Amino acid sequence: MTAAADTSPHIPVLIRPLIAAVSPVSGVWLDGTFGNGGYTRELLTAGADKVIGVDRDPLAFEMASDWIGDYGDRIETVAGVFSKLDDYAQDLDGVVLDLGVSSMQLDLAERGFSFMRDGPLDMRMSQDGPSAADLCNDGDEAELADIIYLYGEERASRRIAKAIVAARPLTTTLQLAKIVEGCLPRAKPGQSHPATRTFQALRIAVNNEYGELAEGLMAAERALKPGGQLAVVTFHSVEDRMVKRFLQARSGNTANANRYAPEVAQVTPAWRIEKRKAIGPDEQELAENPRSRSAKLRVAIRTDAPAEPIDPAALGMPMKKQKKGGR
Repeated sequence: MTAAADTSPHIPVLIRPLIAAVSPVSGVWLDGTFGNGGYTRELLTAGADKVIGVDRDPLAFEMASDWIGDYGDRIETVAGVFSKLDDYAQDLDGVVLDLGVSSMQLDLAERGFSFMRDGPLDMRMSQDGPSAADLCNDGDEAELADIIYLYGEERASRRIAKAIVAARPLTTTLQLAKIVEGCLPRAKPGQSHPATRTFQALRIAVNNEYGELAEGLMAAERALKPGGQLAVVTFHSVEDRMVKRFLQARSGNTANANRYAPEVAQVTPAWRIEKRKAIGPDEQELAENPRSRSAKLRVAIRTDAPAEPIDPAALGMPMKKQKKGGR
């Protein structure tokens, strides 16, 4: 697939507080979600000597071809996934992850991410493997309900899954959006589109986003040098919970639920967290960039403790079968 380069301004979400939190910026950084290149360019402007841009979407680097050469060898691109970022570089000074779908992907109807633009029901970031259409048309009703409930936190998941199965085959985004709309009350002014949670859930499932995040956090721990910084921007509660629990567990800040519970084994802190509370958008950012309304930024500093694996289940990664709450 080819596309014309998009020269319209894309504002990186929470970029001002991110740069402020990690300043002074220097050395070699890795941008694990290159997308439109916004974070990469801001890091270079702020003082990074070099940024390694990683993206699983081959279109990302194609669309950057008109400007990326201006930076010479200060930008290195890698077609890959950030869950393997420690295979691409070691002794990094910083890692930035901007999770979720990029504006580039949303803006292209043919990528199938948007319920506002008609296109093939695709949603694959890497443009290979099973698509959202495959999931909707081949998955059984219970599987679809679980995905929509667990990954989209959609209470009407069973109703939506039943409607999807009844309407097969599904081939386009607007076809799916209309099905979901028919299962839910009309959105009130200011509320999100009824299909938002279902589209989010299918996208997460198609791209294994939670698995990538869990592995990516551990990969960053292995790749950063002592004093190196990790900055992660999330867009919904599950992602933020996973990042928060990872940093708590690996910084030695996991407290016992109560005094009668067994002692939690203490770990040598692999991270130092200077701001416990996530950073959100200010009024200026909300006015400039409505996409930032649900965004949260967490930053941590790597210590010299050895990297250790962590069970993804400990991060609150949705893994269980649907409970009776989903309808």
